[in-house]
Amino acid sequence: MNRTRTLLGALGTLVLLACLPLLALPVPGVLPGYTYEPGSLQLLALCWLTAALALSYHLLFGLAGLMSFGHALYFAAGTYGLAIVLDRTDVPLLPAAALVLVGGIALAFVVGAVSLRVTGISFAMVTLAFAQAGNVLVRRDQGDLTGGEEGLALATAGVPDALVGVVNTRNLYWLALAVLVLVYLVVLWIERSRAGHMAAAVRENEVRVRIIGGRPYLTKLVVFVLAASLATVVGMAYLLLQSGASPATSTADFTLTLLVMVVLGGVGSRWGAVVGAVLYTVLDQRLAELAHSDAVAGLPAVLRIPLSEPMFLLGTCFILVVIFLPGGLAGAAERLAARRRPVPEGAAA
Repeated sequence: MNRTRTLLGALGTLVLLACLPLLALPVPGVLPGYTYEPGSLQLLALCWLTAALALSYHLLFGLAGLMSFGHALYFAAGTYGLAIVLDRTDVPLLPAAALVLVGGIALAFVVGAVSLRVTGISFAMVTLAFAQAGNVLVRRDQGDLTGGEEGLALATAGVPDALVGVVNTRNLYWLALAVLVLVYLVVLWIERSRAGHMAAAVRENEVRVRIIGGRPYLTKLVVFVLAASLATVVGMAYLLLQSGASPATSTADFTLTLLVMVVLGGVGSRWGAVVGAVLYTVLDQRLAELAHSDAVAGLPAVLRIPLSEPMFLLGTCFILVVIFLPGGLAGAAERLAARRRPVPEGAAA
C-alpha cells in the first residue's frame, strides 16, 4: 500500500508539473510571474536541469562516496561539445548529441581510470586538477572553438524550430522536465542494481569487499562513468535552454555548488538532491533581486553591505541547515515522519 501511494503521488506530481505551462498560477516570491509566462518557465526549467545534475552528483557522492571536485567538467563537455559540433558541422541535433555523449563517456573513462588510482582527498585533488585544466582550455579559446570569456552561442541551424526562441520556452520546459525524469529513473535503476549495491558496500568498507572477492576499483569506475555520462546529457539540455555555453559552467566552483545542493537536501537521498537543487536555484535567482531591492538599500550600512550580497544570504541559509537540520532536508523529513508514526503496542515496554 505504501509503495502504491508513493507511486500514485509521484505520478500526480509529475502530471501537475507537466501541466504548469498550461496553467496561470501565481507563486509570489518564487516565480517572477504566472506559471505560463516565459520568465517563470525559464526559471522552472533551470531548476529541473539543476536537479538532474545534482542527481548525477548524488550518484557519485551519495552512493559511491566519491567526493569529486571535477564533476562540472563533464557538464561543460556536454554544453561546449554540442555547441562546437553544431557550430562547426551540419550534423542535426540528435546525431550531434549522440556523438557528444560518446565523447563524454570516453573523457569520463580516461579521467576516472587515472583519478581512481588514489582515494580520499587525493582523489578529490586529482579530479580538481582535471577540471581546472578543462576550464583553462575553455577560457584560452584554443582554435577559436569555445569563444573564451564570452562563451559560445548556440548555432540553431541544426536545432528544430520548436526548441529555439523565447516563444518556445514551453517546449524547453518540457524537455528539461523529461531530462529530470530520465536521470531520476536511471539513478534509481543503478542504485537498485547489483552494481549499485556493490558501490554502496565499497563506500562502507572497501577492504572487506576486496577480501570477499569484489572489485572495488571497477565498481567505482563504472559509477564514475555513469554519473559523468548523465552530467553530459544534462549539459546538452542546458545549452538548448540557455542558447549558449558559458565558461562559468566549467569551474570548480560550479562543482562545489553541486556539493552544497546535495548536502542541503541530504546526502544519500535521491529526492533530497532534487529538493536541495531546486531550493538552491530558486534562492540564487530570487535573493539577487532581494539584495538589490529598496528594502535592503534603506538599511544601515552594517546590515546593507552583507545583505546586498546574494552569496552571503545563501551561505547563511546553508550554515543554518547544517547546524539545525543534520542530514539535510531529507533527514528532517524522515525524523518528522518518524515522530508522527504510531508506536506499536508493547514497544514502550
